[in-house]
Amino acid sequence: MSSKNPNTPKVGSLLGDALEELKRELSGSHSANPNHSANSHPPADHTEQSVNTPAQSIASAPDDPAAQLTRGAALSLIGSEAAAQGETEQLSPKAPTVFKDAPTPTKIADRFRGYLPVVVDVETAGFDAATDALLEIACQPILMDEHGNLYPGAPVHAHLTPFEGAVINKASLEFTGIDLESALRAEIAEDEKTALKRLFKELNLTRRAQQCKKCILIGHNAHFDLGFLNAAIARTSTKNQNPFHSFSVLDTVTLSALAFGQTVLARTCKRAGIEFNGEEAHSALYDTQKTAELFCHVLNHSPLLRVADTSEPKT
Repeated sequence: MSSKNPNTPKVGSLLGDALEELKRELSGSHSANPNHSANSHPPADHTEQSVNTPAQSIASAPDDPAAQLTRGAALSLIGSEAAAQGETEQLSPKAPTVFKDAPTPTKIADRFRGYLPVVVDVETAGFDAATDALLEIACQPILMDEHGNLYPGAPVHAHLTPFEGAVINKASLEFTGIDLESALRAEIAEDEKTALKRLFKELNLTRRAQQCKKCILIGHNAHFDLGFLNAAIARTSTKNQNPFHSFSVLDTVTLSALAFGQTVLARTCKRAGIEFNGEEAHSALYDTQKTAELFCHVLNHSPLLRVADTSEPKT
């Protein structure tokens, strides 16, 4: 059974002081002072016990796991300082080592492993993809110029007639501002199958032109949009025309949190310097366009995300 020195402080409060003390020990500054010997132990029968330095407290309890851990951590930090000084000189934030040999892709197919990124946003009459109506959908492909910069392509969108038996939640309509009784909307609304086939045809033309094998959905809370899209595909039997991967997505909520510490689309756009009009929000087309701008901004301005080596690993 190991014995603990009652004078040994807690690990959390000990590490900083122990680090400085160990530096002095290792430099030999205390070698001539017997009061700083790492092997000195306070006599057990002393009524008034002496106060140890942090390094002495650690060394005087060789069997105490906490003391051993603290001393080891301090020694590790000392060694890390010297190593970090050398590494800092070798690494450049503009060319991280993991990507330093990767060429800048000039084709979107090379940047995303053969996938064409497409921003998708849906407006619905509820949260249940199986029962609630899909009312609007917009899609916007992400393209790449000859310098490797991403930019939004031409969007396609549709207003949809609720499918037969669809649930319409009044609160959802109030939130989105969609008026199902609008005469203008009635003139342009399409049934789900007609709309999806039209959108998929446009996306497949772009996908083939970019030499991509499939589209991958980008969304702000992407699985919500993908869930409604997949439900509509199942209802309309348009699986064969569907260009999207059935479950993989790229989510701008994650990118927003990492890049700006935000998760709300409007707030993130403002942090990124992207104009955002709250009165136009909750339109599928507008939200898609802003999400596309945000996605391109984050990837174009983040060194770690701008260039990636998508070549197959060597065996």
